[in-house]
Amino acid sequence: MALLELHNITKRFPVRHGFFGRTKEFVHAVNDVTLSIEDGETVGLVGESGCGKTTLGRIAVGLIKPTSGEIEFNGKGRQVIFQDPFSSLNPRMSVGDIISEPLLIHKACPKKERLNVAKDLLKSVGLEAEHVRRYPHEFSGGERQRICIARAIALKPRFIVADEPVSSLDVAVQAEILDILRKLKTSHNISYLFVSHDLRVVASMCERIAVMYLGKIVELMPSGDIKRPRHPYTQALISAVPIADPSTKKRRIILEGNVPSPVNLPTGCHFHPRCPYKEDVCMKVAPVLEEGGGQLVACHFSEKVRNE
Repeated sequence: MALLELHNITKRFPVRHGFFGRTKEFVHAVNDVTLSIEDGETVGLVGESGCGKTTLGRIAVGLIKPTSGEIEFNGKGRQVIFQDPFSSLNPRMSVGDIISEPLLIHKACPKKERLNVAKDLLKSVGLEAEHVRRYPHEFSGGERQRICIARAIALKPRFIVADEPVSSLDVAVQAEILDILRKLKTSHNISYLFVSHDLRVVASMCERIAVMYLGKIVELMPSGDIKRPRHPYTQALISAVPIADPSTKKRRIILEGNVPSPVNLPTGCHFHPRCPYKEDVCMKVAPVLEEGGGQLVACHFSEKVRNE
């Protein structure tokens, strides 16, 4: 049995117009997504900004409710690590109070023991115990993200959504934070939904990768298959990843046009306005996410993409 199962999740946000704020349109943020995460597994969720990654992550931990669909969580405790560590920490609270606040709210620890628990949590993410009496502004961005991680594991959750947890950090600090997350996964038996736009980071962290476009998962693959995409959008994302050796030749795929509005979604396949492989069927019939070559892909011409 999977730890977390999302079944046909859809989320629409109303767009209000006029003096009385009447709803005339909806932003289709997540469109009929089904995804499961196994116990102890890390699944990456990648895609361009505005594709619905963060919305799906917040639905997964219960921060927002889906418009339709079902969520099954077969464990105890769900938490989230946000992208911006500074804005997610209360500047008026000490680090000790920030980390121990979940323990207070859930009455998970006697009051006299909270400070010691906070110190142990700080040490588990590579900070010093005496940091409990400091405030967020006294720390660097990487240190603040460590504090956020310590808070996230305070209640010993089984599942954590890491929403772009290293995107605002430099490369050296990114590596340190990713290493902490890997160690906690093993020591605390944590499963992650790792949300990111960086395919290199996701490939190094995750067992499986889900690629999202305009609110839909268009491809789901083992991370080892990242260089063998079957969807043209995944193919374009991979081609945009910079390589270390500038002398190595690499075909860059430039997609046509812009991402369509999530208010007025295209008919058929949502990707067809930008797809180099599109044919008439793509404009009329939405492809279903189905198995092919060991991967799940929503494309009428996935074989053509794979063979290029």
